Amino acid sequence: MLELPPLSLYIHIPWCVRKCPYCDFNSHEAPGSIPEAEYIKALGEDFEHEIARCDNREIQSIFIGGGTPSLFSAAAIEQLLNHIQQHSTLSRQVEITLEANPGSADSANFKAYRKAGINRLSLGIQSFDEEHLEKIGRVHDSTQARESIEIARLAGFENFNLDLMHGLEGQSTQQALDDLSTAIEFGPTHISWYQLTIEPNTVFYRRPPELPAETIIDEMQKRGHRLLTESGYGRYEVSAFATPGNQSRHNLNYWQYGDYLGIGAGAHGKITDPLRNTIVRVRKLKQPNHYLRSNLNRDAEINEIAIEDRPLEFLLNALRIKKGFPITAFESRTGVPFSNIEKKVECLVSRELLCWNSDWITTTDKGYQLLNSLLEEFL
Repeated sequence: MLELPPLSLYIHIPWCVRKCPYCDFNSHEAPGSIPEAEYIKALGEDFEHEIARCDNREIQSIFIGGGTPSLFSAAAIEQLLNHIQQHSTLSRQVEITLEANPGSADSANFKAYRKAGINRLSLGIQSFDEEHLEKIGRVHDSTQARESIEIARLAGFENFNLDLMHGLEGQSTQQALDDLSTAIEFGPTHISWYQLTIEPNTVFYRRPPELPAETIIDEMQKRGHRLLTESGYGRYEVSAFATPGNQSRHNLNYWQYGDYLGIGAGAHGKITDPLRNTIVRVRKLKQPNHYLRSNLNRDAEINEIAIEDRPLEFLLNALRIKKGFPITAFESRTGVPFSNIEKKVECLVSRELLCWNSDWITTTDKGYQLLNSLLEEFL
């Protein structure tokens, strides 16, 4: 039977200084003047519309992503957060994350973001190597990357994430490890270390760079994971590493098939209704100008997830988490009895891709290496 999972809020700010050639997110190069006040007003209206869908449930985490949210002033972010607080109930331990890029780093802004209520920062470093930063189209250089971390720390951010990519064009294993070592020296509480992948509808998809061979990437990952572990960063998801107690609560809720409201151009949401036995996905209008003009209804799509599709949706997320999931969570978050997938799980256990220990299902190290193939078994 369906039960209410925790609720998070995702806020999308779609503008960037320049769109990166690998990026397939809903991001747009900023016009001469970003309509900040107009967009903040629209987000506030959108939030009131969304929170009404779920009877003002308590919000556990807020994530402001993009795009480059740090293009917006701290005053605008504070105005939005105040509006959210006035129209909802926030957890006393609410985690509020803001994505920021080193190219837009400003000490006064970072301090003001902290004062506005942001208690977690996520910096899109990607690399500390000048040549690799240029190849992936980042607008910041290595010096700005380092300075932005120092600025964040001086602004009072004790809990912060650094995004790093590996498997870049011309990157050696040692260069990937050097990036990781540099990041670790700054003492972040969280590191997202993920492989560059070529996605459709990107510049790199149309003009692919020559990426390192799979054998080199495998070596990068093996040695990188060892370095992170030895440095005190536990791997709790495929690409997420954290010091004890500092896992991203927002991302964990997403991976555990929790609920989340999505506001902003192109944002997605997921809402569970146990009384109706429904799980609904909501997608907002994608283009910023359409989103801003449609003040009466900014929904682009509202789709109910069919009961037969819920197990795969759950597993696509939950099997990415290192600790796996309890069978009770599968049943309460999908409304589907575990017996529906039990035989398939037993088969994957026999192939040493999954581990079934008491009432917990986890992905084995072998299964983690073959995660895409493992998930295809549930199609």
